[in-house]
Amino acid sequence: MSMIILFPVLVALFFLLVHILAYTRIVEHLHICNSTRKALYFFLFVNMTAILGYVASRYLFSPPKLLYFFLSLSIGVGFVLFMGIVLYEFLRLIQRLVPFQEEKRRFFKRSSDIGFLALGSTYIGAGVLEGSKEPAVHYVDIDQKRFNGKRYTIVQISDMHIGGLIDKAFVAKSVAAINRLNPDLVTITGDLADAHIDILKDAVGELRHLKSRFGTYYVVGNHEYFHSIDDTIAYMKELGIHVLENSSLKIDDFYIAGVYDLAGYRADTHIPDIYEAMWGIPQDASTLLLAHQPKYIDYLEGFTPSLILSGHTHGGQIWPFGYLVTLAQPYLKGLHSLGDNRHIYVNSGIGFWGPPMRLGSHSEITCITWS
Repeated sequence: MSMIILFPVLVALFFLLVHILAYTRIVEHLHICNSTRKALYFFLFVNMTAILGYVASRYLFSPPKLLYFFLSLSIGVGFVLFMGIVLYEFLRLIQRLVPFQEEKRRFFKRSSDIGFLALGSTYIGAGVLEGSKEPAVHYVDIDQKRFNGKRYTIVQISDMHIGGLIDKAFVAKSVAAINRLNPDLVTITGDLADAHIDILKDAVGELRHLKSRFGTYYVVGNHEYFHSIDDTIAYMKELGIHVLENSSLKIDDFYIAGVYDLAGYRADTHIPDIYEAMWGIPQDASTLLLAHQPKYIDYLEGFTPSLILSGHTHGGQIWPFGYLVTLAQPYLKGLHSLGDNRHIYVNSGIGFWGPPMRLGSHSEITCITWS
């Protein structure tokens, strides 16, 4: 099964299981009246239907923006239900293990049920509020003493996920914010769009207005493989953006290189190749590598880029899912030393995937001073 079909199918099946468990393990055990139980059952049914609508809207149709907001919010509700199942099972375990008197047990059950519902509602509200905030500019100083006192300003964005709520106006605002930083170069580290590029040309086209001394450089992320990666690459080149396809070039006193995403191994196309990307770069040269996923550091095959810029993780996007991300990725967000005067920076993403929510993370534009 191709990645284009497999990904939405897995998403739909995961959330279907979550909703079934939410009803059988939570709703059926709540101390509530039958009418409230029926209302919660109806809510679960509507939310699962909205999730299917969200998945379909990514591939089959483009709903009005307000409708898309509620469709995407259903994904966030699904995540809350998943965490709720874990939490509720923990509360039930406590109720069974602690030797309460029956009256106190019923009181604890009613109190925990009310608190559980209130906590879930607050969690969703806080996540939506944080997700609605403008991307923050995060300034990072990386002093590697490489350029005899010269300093380069690099602006990085990642994981914009254009499509749905991330529209032309959002991209235009982001471009204006980046241009105000007066960068030497701009880097885009993947997951740019979440639909076929033909649908998103007006929004993606705003990137042609990016201004910098040495231009804009782009590598694909895993989501580009879901929506005709070749068409996306071709359009980015039409915009005058440098697409790094296992390739490199020299910029002033350093080289910049970029690789395809690790998703290429599963898709069996556009496979990352560090040997090809670093070909012709002197071993002692200062090198900036763009690789969408932080775990690409495990595929460097002995090459030692001076600075690696990555994204993919969204900084966890919604707490506590960052802990799950760290099971697959070596770094969640921010600047990390790789030893020997080398670093990797992991951008938390300027956009979001799924629900318009963030909690414990923020959308960012990174302004790096590299020296």
